[in-house]
Amino acid sequence: MIRLVLILCVFIFSCSVQRSEQFLLNKKNPNGIYGSKITLQEHSKHKNLIGDPDRYIGKDVLFTGEIVEVCPMRGCWINVKDNNSDEIIRVKVKDGVIVFPISSKGKQVDVQGEFSQLIFSDEQAKNWKIHLAEEKGIVLNPEDIILEDSDFVEYRIIGEGAIIYDYGCN
Repeated sequence: MIRLVLILCVFIFSCSVQRSEQFLLNKKNPNGIYGSKITLQEHSKHKNLIGDPDRYIGKDVLFTGEIVEVCPMRGCWINVKDNNSDEIIRVKVKDGVIVFPISSKGKQVDVQGEFSQLIFSDEQAKNWKIHLAEEKGIVLNPEDIILEDSDFVEYRIIGEGAIIYDYGCN
């Protein structure tokens, strides 16, 4: 009987977490503060981060740009376009700690977090491409994937805090 009650409690809790994540993901006005308070003052430029990554890897950075894509599944990442170029960097957050709403696409964001680098093997790079496609509802055949040099390295920010706002309002 105790096991049944525990299982029921876990089920109810998981359903309420999924409902609250879904609510956050579909939030109409995404403007506001997410996660930890931003403490850095100096903004890092994309060209500096990517141009000299070894200088920044493992360090906290503050990055500003336009949100051009949001994880459609759980809001656990955003792609941010540098305001001074067409370069994009992924901001990944811990699942459920920060949930970026789909409606934040097109908004400006200041994000603080650790700059990191992922290096992929051939198999990992293919699996990563398949995973990203699946998030968009696209099915890829692994034999059809052609890897480019850029597929083996991903620079990203492990986001700890963010402020989403309308362009020109910060």
